[in-house]
Amino acid sequence: MARGRREDVIGTATLPAYARTVTDHSPVVDVSVERFVAGGEALGRRSDGRIVLVDGGLPGERVGVEVVERRGTLHGTVVRIDQASPARVEPVCRHVADGCGGCDLAHLDHDAQIPAKVEVVRDAMARLGRWSDPVIEPGPALGPWSFRTSLRVAVVDGRASLRSRATHDAVPVPDCAIVHPLLAELVRDGEFGDATEVELRVGAASGERMAVVTPDRTGTRLPDDVLVVGADELRSGRRAWIHEEVAGRRWRISADSFFKTRPDGAAALVDVVSTMVDDVLSTGGGTLVDAYCGVGLFSGCLLDGRPGWRGVAVERGKSSVADARINLADLDVRVVSTAVERFRAPAARVVVADPSRRGLGAGAVGALSATDAERFVLISCDAASAGRDVALLTSVGLRPQRSVVVDLFPHTHHVEVVTLLGR
Repeated sequence: MARGRREDVIGTATLPAYARTVTDHSPVVDVSVERFVAGGEALGRRSDGRIVLVDGGLPGERVGVEVVERRGTLHGTVVRIDQASPARVEPVCRHVADGCGGCDLAHLDHDAQIPAKVEVVRDAMARLGRWSDPVIEPGPALGPWSFRTSLRVAVVDGRASLRSRATHDAVPVPDCAIVHPLLAELVRDGEFGDATEVELRVGAASGERMAVVTPDRTGTRLPDDVLVVGADELRSGRRAWIHEEVAGRRWRISADSFFKTRPDGAAALVDVVSTMVDDVLSTGGGTLVDAYCGVGLFSGCLLDGRPGWRGVAVERGKSSVADARINLADLDVRVVSTAVERFRAPAARVVVADPSRRGLGAGAVGALSATDAERFVLISCDAASAGRDVALLTSVGLRPQRSVVVDLFPHTHHVEVVTLLGR
């Protein structure tokens, strides 16, 4: 955003730096904020009734918003707060005021964040999922601080930095309130030479630490226990991994493999999914399909100690497939390396699907519906894609029963929702 004149702002310190200054070119309008919507913005209305999608506003507030029109929709950033929400707080992390965009809900009291996310999911399920009376519940409570065990950061002058929201600017972060202590030292003290980006991972249970440096590890200086790998080495075929423990099992997680950003969050998701399918898994036997299985988390935890059950775990990522085959070697699980859309699904009693942010889509729904499963559990990391997928699953004969919101990402708009569907 171009720099311009300052507005007189009530509660300025609770606004990130990018939201404090207005330009000389975009109008500032008065907006009443109504509710959050999927994607992190809040829906507000001008006095003439026209909708504005607002960054930085909270439900119930009256704010001044600098607006721009994109594809017929008004978008804006709060530059003045005329009536603040009682849930507005001063962010705990000082880097919000510096412009760090990592925690875009840091100005919303933590106790209000989960109810807000529940309502976002409820709205998405009703509007996009065409679920007439959605049942949305909060999940297990997770700690809001020092939880994150993986972090991708930009590198500026050899030091770790996070991106500013709505720009490509990088903000130095010598400390971060949400990262695990094993990770915090690397963010604070790490030297990364001429790198442009680094991905840091730690195992909370194992204590292992790894840094993947792009484009290469030249000039990187980290504690001796940290496994340092260049992105160029991974492209050349080098393998590197750490280990984590979740639900009593040990997991190998390679540098290029996907795993949840916090192990207690992974355990919470496993617990929620287990409650949704335990009655089926406890009766007789059969097949469980684990779609987008990653390193094998759900099939590994759900089928451990389940005689008579076998699993088919489906994953496209080569690194994750290799990890899953190691992690599930003690179970009757076949790991299939393919895109879910091309998967020739067997008959199954249970399907668990954990797709990327874009969701299942019609192709994956068509492939997985061929299982004719009596129980389908969808794990979504975006409220809008969850709603769209529920609509698609409904069209093939499944019916949503309840959704559980697990807050893996406190202080951000990101949401993890587990939805149970049955026939």
